[in-house]
Amino acid sequence: MSYSRFFVTLHLKRENYNTLDMIVKVCGMRMAENIREVSALGVNWVGLIFWPDSPRCVKQLRARGGFYPDYSPLATKASEVGGLPSLAAKENNPKRVGVFVDDMPQNIVTRVYNFYLDMVQLHGEESPVMIENLKRTLDPDIRPVKVIKAIPIETVDDFEKCKEYEGCVDYFLFHNKCEEKGGSGKQFDWNLIEAYKGNVPFLISGGIGMEDVERIKAISHPLFAGIDINSKFETEPGVKDVEAIRRFLEKLKN
Repeated sequence: MSYSRFFVTLHLKRENYNTLDMIVKVCGMRMAENIREVSALGVNWVGLIFWPDSPRCVKQLRARGGFYPDYSPLATKASEVGGLPSLAAKENNPKRVGVFVDDMPQNIVTRVYNFYLDMVQLHGEESPVMIENLKRTLDPDIRPVKVIKAIPIETVDDFEKCKEYEGCVDYFLFHNKCEEKGGSGKQFDWNLIEAYKGNVPFLISGGIGMEDVERIKAISHPLFAGIDINSKFETEPGVKDVEAIRRFLEKLKN
């Protein structure tokens, strides 16, 4: 059987929503065709969750049901038969973000290699030392990646946690503080953002939906970089409503 059927082609004609003044990340994706369709909308980043307890977890094994494939060295040849584009052909494709929760560094390195990840998002209690070691392992031996550190927010005091990561991460992701790992799908109080005095740009996540467009546009913090959308745009866990995302992007742009 040809391996080409397992790979999703992302080098499509993309719609012009990526001219937005913010990053739009669509997280929790795992179905190949769904990823292809959402990528064609012009979103900036696509999030692949590798936390085993998540219903949106991307499995390393191939699946006949059409799950996002496990990219391997075979993928470099797939572009020759209409499969995954080579790294050189990725300039106009969304960045691939791997989401991990207190995972072992060797597992993260493996996913970065197999899935050609551009970024790593850390959603647990990962220390700055662990992050620095991970970056040194990846660059230059595997490939350089940017690191996003998720910070749960409930009060202004929670921004103090950011200080220990200054200088070792590229972005923060602010989300609602909750017992659930990986986020709750609920919003924190966005008014608290003004209390953030750090130097690292940030995204916000958690329960963002169509009804939040005007509030998003009203955010004026100089380090606000973008948004992370997920469950409010799903037909089922891991499957995104492409038309809903299209309408959302149109409202953001207009």
